[in-house]
Amino acid sequence: MTVLIVNHYALTPEQSGGTRHYDIARELVQRGHDVTIVAAGRHYATYEDEKRYPDGEDFLIETVEGIRFVWVKTAPYRGNGIGRVRNMLEFTWKLRRLPKLGLPAPDVVVGSSVHLFAVYGAYRLAKRYRVPFVMEVRDIWPQTLIDMGISKRHPFVLLLGRLEPFLYRKADRIVTLLPKAAEHIESFGIAPQKIRWVSNGVDLSPYAHPGESHRLDPSKFNVLYAGSMGQANGLEVLIEAARRLSGISEIHVTLVGSGPHDAALRKQASPIPNVTFLSPVKKEQVPALLAEADVLYVGLRDLPLYRFGMSMNKVFDYMAAGKPVVFAANVPENPVEKAKSGLIVAPDDPDAIANALQTLYNYTPQERSAMGERAKRYVRTHFGMDVIASAFETVLKEAEYEHKKN
Repeated sequence: MTVLIVNHYALTPEQSGGTRHYDIARELVQRGHDVTIVAAGRHYATYEDEKRYPDGEDFLIETVEGIRFVWVKTAPYRGNGIGRVRNMLEFTWKLRRLPKLGLPAPDVVVGSSVHLFAVYGAYRLAKRYRVPFVMEVRDIWPQTLIDMGISKRHPFVLLLGRLEPFLYRKADRIVTLLPKAAEHIESFGIAPQKIRWVSNGVDLSPYAHPGESHRLDPSKFNVLYAGSMGQANGLEVLIEAARRLSGISEIHVTLVGSGPHDAALRKQASPIPNVTFLSPVKKEQVPALLAEADVLYVGLRDLPLYRFGMSMNKVFDYMAAGKPVVFAANVPENPVEKAKSGLIVAPDDPDAIANALQTLYNYTPQERSAMGERAKRYVRTHFGMDVIASAFETVLKEAEYEHKKN
């Protein structure tokens, strides 16, 4: 099967961030499939274009681990304003030129909803090639914007509100990363049998021998957050929890990453002695970094959008690293809770987070190690990349069969 995946923000392990489609594609290539991933060369978090295009060209084609990547040149922007919207539209507009690049004709096209315009572009490609169209729902647009405080009557929200049900109807299959999102999708009259849950997952092989990072102070009890620094991550609450723990000199909190709230978080933490910020690391360097931590932290703001669950790459990375996790969130189907591999506390509550961190600090190394082992066993069984890729492959075959039948 020849597969074309459109994900505006797809990455490889040489970059910092999630590598869902790279990881799935590598498994599919090993099973004999031909996979092309179309993404922008401009990184969604650093805003830098990390690719060098041929003179006068808007596309760069390269092969990574047997996966064909088509990098699309897009205009610069900063933050989440109108510049980002223009960047989305530019990426989507340039997709129409893919058939002229001499790529293998796909048997199925996947469009990933890092935003709905890219999914629409994937749908148009599938229609042009006359092949099945699979819609992947990562975030629920525009409901995510509404739940974060944007007016239902905002023109951008109204536009996405028309596009969302259109794409659901046109898809041969719908993949959702969120375990409870089917409830939302079905409310548009979409048949349940059209929807499949295929979570994020983790490539476990780098965690067997993670190596050394030398970024954390081995004399400290290291609490680590690694990932994006955005509004939804609630990191200001972690910093406030660290301030409450500043009297325990051994406990040190390190935040690794970047994002729109980076500067504000650094300013908040500047007078707090037990908080350190480090620059983002490449995905391939994450296992060594996590291995040096004693406890890993992840949090989500207490927002209605998480009623559908979550599928955060960092959670599965954390569990694969075999470290106890403090999870400050209110979400259903929480893998850390199911694996009994950490402490679940209320979001937006620095006292609760501080108490959880101190509790794990007071645990014996053997108790923390046992939590980590439970995490590794659970993620290996349910979220290893071989498991995720098999589920994704099944959806592609179902879509192909459904398309031919109709």
